[in-house]
Amino acid sequence: MGKKKIKVLEDVKKNYVRLALESGNYSSIARRAGIDRSTLSGWIQEYGDEIRERMEDPATVILSTEPTKEELKAKYEQAVKLLGEKELEVAMLRNLLKKSPYQP
Repeated sequence: MGKKKIKVLEDVKKNYVRLALESGNYSSIARRAGIDRSTLSGWIQEYGDEIRERMEDPATVILSTEPTKEELKAKYEQAVKLLGEKELEVAMLRNLLKKSPYQP
């Protein structure tokens, strides 16, 4: 039977992979995470391509461990944009529900 992946743990692993890829210092990041360097290397093999893609995507703002004011502002603007898109989506769905001829 395959391993069941837990999203929160996957996110933590991906965060350490990102930190390792950004810093290039795998040993330091592994110590910070409290894991063996070989474990981190396994995570990098598993998630590295996905994280590299995210890091290269200009629409995605990834914060460093000590974000600057500009990084925080960019991340905030990205979040506000996404929130606006979601609110529009919800409004459209509500409108469709009102117009739906099927009423249970």
